[in-house]
Amino acid sequence: MSKYNARKTVVDGITFDSKHEADRYCELKLLQRAGAITDLKLQVPFELQPAFTLNGKKIRAIHYIADFMYSQGGVYIVEDAKGHRTKEYMLKRKMYAYRYGQEIKEV
Repeated sequence: MSKYNARKTVVDGITFDSKHEADRYCELKLLQRAGAITDLKLQVPFELQPAFTLNGKKIRAIHYIADFMYSQGGVYIVEDAKGHRTKEYMLKRKMYAYRYGQEIKEV
């Protein structure tokens, strides 16, 4: 169990970080089967800041990995199954909005 009481859960051979995330995956699968959403993807990486070099030192890129991404009505939705908002997530959420011009849907 993690420090936020999240329990790893396996569905369809996929290990999710929490039961909440696994439950949301099941809901999204049903929505896709019903045709309400399409192109469901899991663990989609987004680059928030590219790697760079400063004074000869390499600085690593900053990434955000979305729990889910799917198309709804021709618009791509990036979604995160949040149980607890960490300071790191809050910062990455702002960086994502700035870089991609879209908010992360939190469920």
